Amino acid sequence: MSLFTRLAFATLAAFTPVLPAAAQDGSLSISVTFGPNAEVPDPRAGYNGWMSNQTGVTETLMGINYDMNLYPRLAKSVDQTGPTTWRVTLRDDLHFHDGTAVTSDAAIAAIAAISDADHPAHNARIAKLLDLAGMSTDGDAVIVFETNAPNAAFPWTLSEPGIAILGPVSDAYPINATGPYVFREAIPDQLYRAEANPEYRLGTPGLEEVRVVVSGDPATAALAFEAGEIDMVVNYPEADFDRIKETGALGFTAPTARLYFYTVNATTGPMVNPLIRKAVSLAIDRQGIVDTVLSGVGGVPAGTVYPRGKSWAADIDPAYDPAQAEALLTQAGATKEGGRWMLDGAPLEVNILTYASRAALPPTAELTQAFLQQIGISSSIRVGEYGASNDALAAGEGDLFLQAWVMLPQGDPGSVLEFLVKTDGGSNAGKYSNPDLDALLDAGRVTFDQAKREKIYDQVQDIIASDTALIPVFHVSQANVAKAGLTGYKVHPTETYWITHETAFTK
Repeated sequence: MSLFTRLAFATLAAFTPVLPAAAQDGSLSISVTFGPNAEVPDPRAGYNGWMSNQTGVTETLMGINYDMNLYPRLAKSVDQTGPTTWRVTLRDDLHFHDGTAVTSDAAIAAIAAISDADHPAHNARIAKLLDLAGMSTDGDAVIVFETNAPNAAFPWTLSEPGIAILGPVSDAYPINATGPYVFREAIPDQLYRAEANPEYRLGTPGLEEVRVVVSGDPATAALAFEAGEIDMVVNYPEADFDRIKETGALGFTAPTARLYFYTVNATTGPMVNPLIRKAVSLAIDRQGIVDTVLSGVGGVPAGTVYPRGKSWAADIDPAYDPAQAEALLTQAGATKEGGRWMLDGAPLEVNILTYASRAALPPTAELTQAFLQQIGISSSIRVGEYGASNDALAAGEGDLFLQAWVMLPQGDPGSVLEFLVKTDGGSNAGKYSNPDLDALLDAGRVTFDQAKREKIYDQVQDIIASDTALIPVFHVSQANVAKAGLTGYKVHPTETYWITHETAFTK
């Protein structure tokens, strides 16, 4: 049975999400693979801010536009007045959903909770990005941020969706934000619903309601879309993208900063050896994976963590060289017996972990397994939930973890790499450690000269490539589909923006 046949059968038994029985006029229902984790998901906690930002509920001081440039959003301006001091001036006449004014004191109260370990909004990841020594006001419209150390990424950090500017909560406004839509309800892991904010400063929203429904299986979401139960699917299965457009559906696709890559187990098993890591990387035919898995949806083989020709990308080509891979295995002390590679008297085996909430992940793992088999490396694949797979790698129960991350969520190159490959990175489940890389990442954060920063992050990417700190596979274009009638929408390269006040849907 082929991979895609298995996926088709899997849809019949997959979890069925809670879906609206019938969409109403002015309502847009969107299917995604992830959902809220609470009845009132605080935008500052975890990654909740992504959904509240995507649905137009919350806004940040700064934003990232469709060209990946930074722009003032709730802020009017950001000025650096010292090595560690930033003055942010708010726009005039800003109001929360309950009608109260947005002031510098309100903004400070919202942001301070992120660093408060006793507050439900505490977020260690974002607190580390901000690295705040203190905040103060200079009148009702100016926030003065003081960081612990110079931080060139600070203005970009203010676009992080979790740094949402919120006002005092009430029963009517449990998430009291500033966006074109007002949070109304959430059912954990099932539904997120928002209604239009008629007082939005940029104009009346084009939708009466936005409903986000959750299906953990992309194939199930595709079936629900064809059945007319939902209006839009984010991350539509790439293999079915061309066919669904032939039915009259709207297809939206554009390059993003999302990278499919392998995290390596750098503490136990064969991936501890950089020669074996490099051999595995050279054995993967990235173009073959793109051609097979993405089925014409935009994607390019990845030689480094950022897409070639885009901001911050070093000039590193993806390499496919099975012969060189085998030479490196010999150099690593492995021997080939009966067509199989042996290491320390046992077959060389690689255990691959991944998850299924993105349709391209399992087939990418299966093709990797096939490419490794072609040169005589045995491998296994375990598909589970993201968190379980991450925990399994951290526990030494896998050698490679295939995942997909947006590598420039705030537009700056440092933050994600600090999480993924720095020794103390919060998402460094494989426990990779390289003091030289750590030092460069630290230098990139405190260097303000743009040309010097570019050189630093080129060096960072050179080390990642030469030491195979992680294994990039491909950069992908997001593929979304919607019923005819959706206007004012396009794919954002960070994937953190969906709905604006201009988005409208006419059935």
